[in-house]
Amino acid sequence: MIKYDIKDSPLSVHGAPFWEEEKTLRRLPEKLMEELPNLSFFGRRCPGARVRFKTNSKNIRIRFELEKAEHDAGMSLFACLAANILVGDGKYGDFMGMICPPHYDETIADGVLEKSGDMENVTIHLPRNEIIKSFEVYIDDDAEILPADPYKYEKPVVYYGSSITEGGCCCNIINAYTSILSRHLDFDYINLGFSGNAKGEQQMADFIKELDMNVFVFDYDHNADSPEHLEATHEPFFKTIRKANPDLPVIMMTRPKNNYNDEEKQRREIVKRTYQNAVDSGDKNVYFIDGETFFGKADGNSCLIDGLHPNDLGFHRMAEKIEPLMKEILEG
Repeated sequence: MIKYDIKDSPLSVHGAPFWEEEKTLRRLPEKLMEELPNLSFFGRRCPGARVRFKTNSKNIRIRFELEKAEHDAGMSLFACLAANILVGDGKYGDFMGMICPPHYDETIADGVLEKSGDMENVTIHLPRNEIIKSFEVYIDDDAEILPADPYKYEKPVVYYGSSITEGGCCCNIINAYTSILSRHLDFDYINLGFSGNAKGEQQMADFIKELDMNVFVFDYDHNADSPEHLEATHEPFFKTIRKANPDLPVIMMTRPKNNYNDEEKQRREIVKRTYQNAVDSGDKNVYFIDGETFFGKADGNSCLIDGLHPNDLGFHRMAEKIEPLMKEILEG
């Protein structure tokens, strides 16, 4: 078989903001990780990152190595450490399979998957939880490989938020709401979810404001230490983004959960106040989604794995709620 390193053309990498300049799989600049050392690990792992190409190979071998492998109490080996492979386009693409290490204490994954001999787009969703040390793709000797068809919307949607944004706790990364929306609406995206560590820091806002993005979505109220912390950071964070991007569509969301308690209602009002203040000031490109409406009443109690993180059903319902608004925004 013919080997392609992740850095080799015509493979393209998406969801890693520094890839084009540095060929580095990380989400945050080194300077920011030095200023916010709690993000030094999270900034180097890449939930939402994808490798894309087009091929008529009947067999695709994938081999990758992780720097380390650790247990995640809320997610399986398949959800944390696997590369998930989709063939075809959009919401009607086929799940080709997954490649992952055989055990939690192993860092190397190597396997071969079969597909038709048709020339098809292939999208490999990289492992969510760990830092990727190396990644290789192999195709049949007699096969052709081409660049993937471009996304309809190549300028990415950027998400900032908690472990939920990161994809916790769906059964595999392609079932995160961020991934579902990308497939359904055919857009590129950057996932800046940081499990337990999305605190609305000013340094993070200063980084995000410089990204070239199509839409910005933020929903970090889960990770704010208190309602007071959220109130002190949420509107300043938004204003930093807005000042640098006057026409950027911004979606604000609150945590996905039925039957908010009193503190969660207080947090919702803080987020909604940021939104309403923007609207009252004449901002026509800001949107609010109430997270208490994501799951609905029918089987809404089946949408969370631990009372906090959505499972696959929860993420699917989140995507269903967000998709019409995202579609309207993108189509402009």
